[in-house]
Amino acid sequence: MSNFVRQQTTALPGKVAFNVDEIDSRINLPSCNDIEAFLPGGSKLLGRVSIGVRCNEINGWRIFVPVQIKVSMALLSSARPLVLGQVIHAEDLARQTVETSQSGGLSDASRVIGQVMRYSVSAGIILQETMLRAPYSVKQGQPVQLLTQGSGFNISGSGVALNNAAQGESVPIRTASGRVISGIAGENGVVNLMP
Repeated sequence: MSNFVRQQTTALPGKVAFNVDEIDSRINLPSCNDIEAFLPGGSKLLGRVSIGVRCNEINGWRIFVPVQIKVSMALLSSARPLVLGQVIHAEDLARQTVETSQSGGLSDASRVIGQVMRYSVSAGIILQETMLRAPYSVKQGQPVQLLTQGSGFNISGSGVALNNAAQGESVPIRTASGRVISGIAGENGVVNLMP
């Protein structure tokens, strides 16, 4: 059982520790020469899980053994209070080694630096993906350049963004003629339109 759990958890980030609970001593299973451990469908290898053990012989049996799996890993946290709308810089980040039996938290600083806080947090809070958003590349009321490209043609125009949008997000634009169209926010105030 321990070898199976060790093998199944090798891909988990951080240091993995697990505890296999004892099988109830009242359970009396016949001996078996073809035993196989398995992970029931939909199970996650974190927290309290049940690992299946089955005998593959004729008149075989199957039981489930509770296992507690914990991962200790260095996650990113706020080095100081961070406020709504603040762009994250390297000096805003700290690392905390935490033992977790739940998924969540970010460990790769390159995924956090340059992102913007969705809400304020105090110092020492483990950062989650849901706390962050990409910076806006187009802001409401900003003049934008409209670009359309197709096979053998490029068309450009101008308009005004009606909402904020990060790069790759859809944004409504009011054109000089007053028409409202939608495009995809690009870099430096450029909005790409589909031909």
